[in-house]
Amino acid sequence: MKLHQNPLSSNSRKVLILAELLGIAYEPILVDLASREDRARLAKVNPNCKVPVLEDGDFVLWESNAILQYLCDKTQGGDRYYPRDLRPRVEVQRWLSWAGQHWAQAIGGITFERLWKKFVTGQGPDAEQVARHEEELHEYARVLDGHLASRSFVVGDSLTLADIVVATPLDYTVPAKLPVEPYANIRRWLAGLTALPAWKKTAPPPIPRAA
Repeated sequence: MKLHQNPLSSNSRKVLILAELLGIAYEPILVDLASREDRARLAKVNPNCKVPVLEDGDFVLWESNAILQYLCDKTQGGDRYYPRDLRPRVEVQRWLSWAGQHWAQAIGGITFERLWKKFVTGQGPDAEQVARHEEELHEYARVLDGHLASRSFVVGDSLTLADIVVATPLDYTVPAKLPVEPYANIRRWLAGLTALPAWKKTAPPPIPRAA
């Protein structure tokens, strides 16, 4: 298997974490998203020109959550992280959908403005956009914090894809100044995850400085 990825990408990191947990061997293909040549090569395997992309023989799969589900169903022991029983499986799927539609969108708006916008446009953050996304983040953080009040994991009693997908958007909490300090249950849950070997091994590199 080949994995087209960039270690600064939280979506790539989802797959890297799962690969560590499942002991999956793969050929990493680093994609420099600032390189026109690399983007041209990436577009050949993903018309959206985004990472990650998995190549498993002649099967090419993009979208990080789809890759996670595929690897769990393909790999022995994957049902530990993506249960086969209907109700826990749907619970995991619900949180994957919630993260993609709500949580990651709010966080991504903030991280783009405060971290990545300078690279893309050369401009600084838009205060109105930051405020709007922070308001959304608080709305969804209250949901997650309440859910975690009596839980160590998002679904069930052990780590699942739900934890991986909900946690990785928080990779840049400190540099992006994500306002999660008021949410003690989220901070407790995240601290437990970041202490795991798979989280430590896949930690993103330092953010390069914009020109």
